[in-house]
Amino acid sequence: MKNIRNFCIIAHIDHGKSTLADRLLEFTKTVSEKDLQAQVLDNMDLERERGITIKSHAIQMDYEFEGEKYVLNLIDTPGHVDFSYEVSRSIAACEGALLIVDATQGIQAQTISNLYQAIEHNLEIIPVMNKMDLPNAMPEEVEDQIIDLIGCDREDIIRASGKTGEGVDEILSALIHRVPAPVGDADAPLQCLIFDSVFNSFRGIIAYFKVVNGSIKKGDHVKFFNTGKEYHADEVGVLRLDMEPRKELKTGDVGYIISGIKTSKEVKVGDTITHVKNRCEKAIGGFEDVKPMVFAGVYPIDAEDYEDLRAAMEKLQLNDASLTYEPESSAALGFGFRCGFLGLLHMEIIQERLDREFDMAVITTVPNVPYIAHTKKGEVINIHTPSELPEPTVLEKVEEPYIRASVITKSEYIGSIMTLCLGKRGELIKQHYLTADRVDLEFDMPLAEIVFDFYDKLKSISKGYASFDYHPIEFRAAKLVRLDILLNGESVDALSSLIHFDNAQVFGRRMCEKLKELIPRQQFDIAIQAAIGAKVIARETVKAVRKDVTAKCYGGDISRKRKLLEKQKKGKKRMKQVGNVEVPQKAFLAVLKLD
Repeated sequence: MKNIRNFCIIAHIDHGKSTLADRLLEFTKTVSEKDLQAQVLDNMDLERERGITIKSHAIQMDYEFEGEKYVLNLIDTPGHVDFSYEVSRSIAACEGALLIVDATQGIQAQTISNLYQAIEHNLEIIPVMNKMDLPNAMPEEVEDQIIDLIGCDREDIIRASGKTGEGVDEILSALIHRVPAPVGDADAPLQCLIFDSVFNSFRGIIAYFKVVNGSIKKGDHVKFFNTGKEYHADEVGVLRLDMEPRKELKTGDVGYIISGIKTSKEVKVGDTITHVKNRCEKAIGGFEDVKPMVFAGVYPIDAEDYEDLRAAMEKLQLNDASLTYEPESSAALGFGFRCGFLGLLHMEIIQERLDREFDMAVITTVPNVPYIAHTKKGEVINIHTPSELPEPTVLEKVEEPYIRASVITKSEYIGSIMTLCLGKRGELIKQHYLTADRVDLEFDMPLAEIVFDFYDKLKSISKGYASFDYHPIEFRAAKLVRLDILLNGESVDALSSLIHFDNAQVFGRRMCEKLKELIPRQQFDIAIQAAIGAKVIARETVKAVRKDVTAKCYGGDISRKRKLLEKQKKGKKRMKQVGNVEVPQKAFLAVLKLD
């Protein structure tokens, strides 16, 4: 056990951690030259194209140092804020972390949030300054920022470059000297922490785990603590580029277990594996179910594709356990699913994967967040769609989720960023200067306000310099109302939304104006109204396409014209009673881009 080192890499997006991981694998000869490619660990096409890590990966390396053989387990972590739960479980399975900071950009928001998680788990932090080969690197300034942040010595910071391989041998020796070996009791009852799972269409679900105490052998009868399910370990082994079966995994090892599990709900990240006979007293702490933060309806474009969409969703959930979904129907869009995502990037990735991997073209409704409604009778209702909100007569109060947002930016953009955040109902909590010209602003904001276009606006205001990170804190009471869109008095459920009372008037007016442009003219007038309960707050009218029935009257008595107009009016009235208004697909998408 003393020669095992478990470590992870934490960094902001685009600070080069996948490239540095490639160099480590190449240096320790874990990957042969013919298998070597950029971003070895990112095996999804989407990850390669966007240059982001979506799934965390684990890989084992052997390294000989000063005549002794060491086993290094790298547990890679995603960098994006939407996947922070995966990061926290990966961190819990390690004893050390490489903190990678881009020498050209300095410290950014996610670097800090992931670093705090690592410090909470008492990990040994090894600071690495990456991209030293670039001409615009600012090593002295960035070193000062790192020293301010973690209080290390200047000599502790390793200068490296993932591209050229500079500093990789220093990183490996620092891992061996500075990261402690895993601690655990080899004779205690078995305890393994699951930190990830993947789906294989031939073998079922494969769970990745770290052995905290005890040992696990092939064929053991094991139990998953939080789900209470029991299985036989058909195969256990370690993770190289491919999986390598082993007879036994001991304390401190990181490996995988295959036990023929078919449904994703039975394997939860953060769960504990133990033996059925000699079971451990309690599970490893820190387990929690993943909580979705953003909800949206996903509907097939053709109603016949509903069953195909269901099959696609099931397979996606096996690969991505943080996706939740349940069937729902809408008067406008037919049958579909109500899906829960970790954030907007997660929602975008799922849509993209449905399109690529399953060839499913889908419509996504307006994303919204979960609310809690309290009625006057004292009932508490969880609300995921606007239509579930009780009537104003029985409603006591509505609570919405709040987040603590951290924005790191250059000091010249502070004014415009504050204006943006305060306009989104945020409150400034604190302001902290990291260096003379970089500041960390903390806000409490409603999650609903950042769901739409907050991130894009933040990037454009700060010319791409601001970095953003958030975590949920609590539910707070707010003055929320349901805004309904009526077409000729009929409510369109897919267009209704829950919105703060102060913004309802403006939003309703903008919705009506937008729909007026998009709804095609009919033979009768169409009234587009935005209403809160029975009170209409905005209205637009799509005028009827009408034939000039008086064109044949040249002069003569007015009563002839009036008779023709009355006849036309009766026809229009009859048509309005039987005609219904088709809302084009573009209208649903336009609501998302109301700006």
